[in-house]
Amino acid sequence: MEKIAIIGAGMIGRAWAVVFARAGRTVALYDTDPGIVEAARSAIAAAARDLADFGLIDEAPETVAARVKPAATIAVALDGAGYAQENAPEDLTVKRALYSELDATAAPDAMIGSSTSGIPTSAYAAHLPGRDRCLVAHPVNPPSVVPLVELAPAPWTDPDVVKRTRNLMVAVGQEPIVVRKEISGFILNRLQGALLNEAMRLVADGYVSTEDLDKTVKYGLGLRWSFMGPMETIDLNAPGGVPDYASRYGSIYCEVARETDPRKWDKALYGQAAADRRAALPIEAHVERQAWRDRRLMALAAHKRDAAQRIGE
Repeated sequence: MEKIAIIGAGMIGRAWAVVFARAGRTVALYDTDPGIVEAARSAIAAAARDLADFGLIDEAPETVAARVKPAATIAVALDGAGYAQENAPEDLTVKRALYSELDATAAPDAMIGSSTSGIPTSAYAAHLPGRDRCLVAHPVNPPSVVPLVELAPAPWTDPDVVKRTRNLMVAVGQEPIVVRKEISGFILNRLQGALLNEAMRLVADGYVSTEDLDKTVKYGLGLRWSFMGPMETIDLNAPGGVPDYASRYGSIYCEVARETDPRKWDKALYGQAAADRRAALPIEAHVERQAWRDRRLMALAAHKRDAAQRIGE
C-alpha cells in the first residue's frame, strides 16, 4: 500500500494526508471542490513544518508535503491505491452514493475506510458488491497529532481487511483499536459524549462556570488521561486495584449516574457555554487558536515520546 487515496480534503482529510505522507506513502488528494484541495496542500505544508519544528518528522517538511498530489477525479485518486480514506460529510445519503462510486472504481483488493464520527459501516455499505472491504477508520481530530484510530467493521467485513487496515495504521504511526461490535458513536465519542452531556448540564444549571469546568479537565482529569486510561487510573487509585476502588466509590458513581439526565442540545443547554467561549475567544481568532491547539498537541506528543524513552511506558 504505497499509494493512499484521500477522498475529501477538508480538515480531517488534510490531516490524514499528513499521516500517510510523513510515513513515506504517496497520497492522492481528491475533493469535489478543487479550491479545497489547493487550500489543503498549503495547510499540509504548514503542518509538516510544525511537525519538523517539534522533531516529529525526520525528513525535510518539503519532502513530506511533496508526496501529496492533487487528483482531478476519484478514478485518478484510486488508480493504484491500496487503501482509500473517505472524509465526506456526516450525511448518510451522501455516503451511500459516494461508496457506490468508490466500490465500483477502486481496485478489487483495495480497502476503504471511513472517517465518520458515528455512522456504522452497515448503514452506508450494505448495498455494495464489495461491502466486505469496507470499515470505519475513525480518527481523532487532528489525526496527524492524535494517533488513535477506531476500526469499526460491519458484521460482514472480511477479518483480513480489519487486520490489514490495523497493520497499515500501525505502520504509519497511528494507534488503532478494534470496535468488536457495531455501535453508534463507536468508543471514543461515547466516552466523550458522556462527559460532554454532564459538562453541559453542570454549566447550564449553574453548578460551575464554563472556565472552571474546563479547568477541571485541563488541570485534573486530563493530566492523568493524557498517558493512561480510566481503567488504569482507577486501578492505581486504590491499594487493592479495581475491586477495591469499586467497593469504595462504586455507590457514589451509581448515585451520580441516577442524577444525570441527558438533554437535547438546544440553546437552553449550550447557550451559556457558547457565550462564555465567545467572550474568551472571538470567532475571528478561532482558526489561530486551532493552530495553537495543534502545536500544543505536537509538544505533548514529543514529550510523551521522550518520556517513554527515559522512564519507559
